[in-house]
Amino acid sequence: MDSLEPDAQSFIVKVWVEDSAETSGQGIWRGHITHVTSQERRYLKNLGEIEDFIAPHLEELGVKLGVGWRVRRWFKRLIKRS
Repeated sequence: MDSLEPDAQSFIVKVWVEDSAETSGQGIWRGHITHVTSQERRYLKNLGEIEDFIAPHLEELGVKLGVGWRVRRWFKRLIKRS
């Protein structure tokens, strides 16, 4: 964790278009998110994956995620197991 801001986490989110709307009729976006301190990186296919990546880091800081957030994460894990 950053020694200057012990109660903070930093992330870099980068998104780009792989196929432009002009050539395919619809742009396909991709991206990745990087946790600055650990350099852990995850490639993204949808924006919801950003929340999934950040949530454990927030919990490390003692943030209590709301019931709705926990239920969504539970459903996503359940679907992945299927």
